[in-house]
Amino acid sequence: PPVMASKKSSDKYSVLLPTYNERDNLPLIVWLLVRAFRKSGHDYEIIVIDDGSPDGTLEVAKQLEKIYGKDKIVLRPRAKKLGLGTAYIHGMKHATGNFVIIMDADLSHHPKFIPEFISKQQEKDYDVVSGTRYSGSGGVYGWDLKRKLISRGANYLTQVLLQPGASDLTGSFRLYKKVVLEKLVESCVSKGYVFQMEMIVRARQLGFTIGEVPITFVDRVYGESKLGGNEIYSFAKGLLYLFATT
Repeated sequence: PPVMASKKSSDKYSVLLPTYNERDNLPLIVWLLVRAFRKSGHDYEIIVIDDGSPDGTLEVAKQLEKIYGKDKIVLRPRAKKLGLGTAYIHGMKHATGNFVIIMDADLSHHPKFIPEFISKQQEKDYDVVSGTRYSGSGGVYGWDLKRKLISRGANYLTQVLLQPGASDLTGSFRLYKKVVLEKLVESCVSKGYVFQMEMIVRARQLGFTIGEVPITFVDRVYGESKLGGNEIYSFAKGLLYLFATT
């Protein structure tokens, strides 16, 4: 319908890609993103926020900038590793789109789902669309049992304590209206892994609407998983803090 076409032409999607030692993954994820957007015909930009990766991720990003152009690949590096939460805040300042997509650069999130996120958003003009691994046809590949149990456990614990009404809270593959993301980031106190979850909890509290798209989640292709024991500990701690303050 023509309504969609007019909506499409004015909407722009800014993808925030925080990177740390992702030189092997970056060319691939960018290529997949560009392909997904070209196919769906949506306007986009990819903002790469590299936290001083010692492996030369930034050099790779500069090559990609040459290939795809400065309007599509926007480099906003930082001098050192400052964490995920602040990476999103930093990236958002530079986003020119009215929608922001956050995802991991390590190929655990497949860009092919983005058009589904977009059409889900347009369905009911959702404020947030979250990719969920735990509903419908979503799933997790390549996760060992321990990780699965921890992830499920983390989600279950959150559901019980906070009742946020979204089935996958720790996921970090999401589409936000930019104005909504700005409001959420303002009200968030957590850093790291808990940050993702707090965003959804706060979104519920502030009365924003959340749509869900089932995704398959592939465990990191290259590199070690970033979810270490201390991350899990801080996740539990952050969860209790949220529970106490909400």
